[in-house]
Amino acid sequence: MGLKRYFQKGIIEAGCDEAGRGCLAGPVFAAAVILDVKNPITGLDDSKKLSNKKRALLRIEIEEKALSFGVAMITNKEIDQHNILRASFMAMHKAIEKLKGEPELLLIDGNRFIPYKKIQHECIVKGDGKYQSIAAASILAKTYRDDFMKHIHKDYPNYGWDHNMGYPTIEHRDGIKKFGITPFHRLSFTLLNEQLTLFI
Repeated sequence: MGLKRYFQKGIIEAGCDEAGRGCLAGPVFAAAVILDVKNPITGLDDSKKLSNKKRALLRIEIEEKALSFGVAMITNKEIDQHNILRASFMAMHKAIEKLKGEPELLLIDGNRFIPYKKIQHECIVKGDGKYQSIAAASILAKTYRDDFMKHIHKDYPNYGWDHNMGYPTIEHRDGIKKFGITPFHRLSFTLLNEQLTLFI
């Protein structure tokens, strides 16, 4: 049973998703995608269920075949300023702004969203495993964010960002204990259990 091609037939829908909400470091990325129903993409699924190789191949196909797509990020400093939930919505808004033309319906992965302009939206829990456009957005957000984390890993190689992507792994937390924090860490997150002693 494949993912659904649309929520409402005959209108322009944009699927929206984010990547990196639970990370200790780096930005949150979001993507918005308007797929072409006449030019389908096979194999779309929740990005977390796909291999790195499959995600990379699908990203190329999405960017070639989609009617329009936008990818945007909100930095870790902005996350600290606004909180991660609001920052995720801000990233989605920025991604939607990059679309060519205005969609008539936004399909949002998750259970909450701050409305964008006056465009109707539907929040869909685990939507990246239900609708093709949200799955496509999840793949773009994930791959763009992974590329960003691999890039900054070159300057900060002690945290394993080239493979943990900033998530709170033991290796990442050990790196913080040994080497301290970087300009890319989210200070509003609990980086270590002994957080109080970290910044004294």
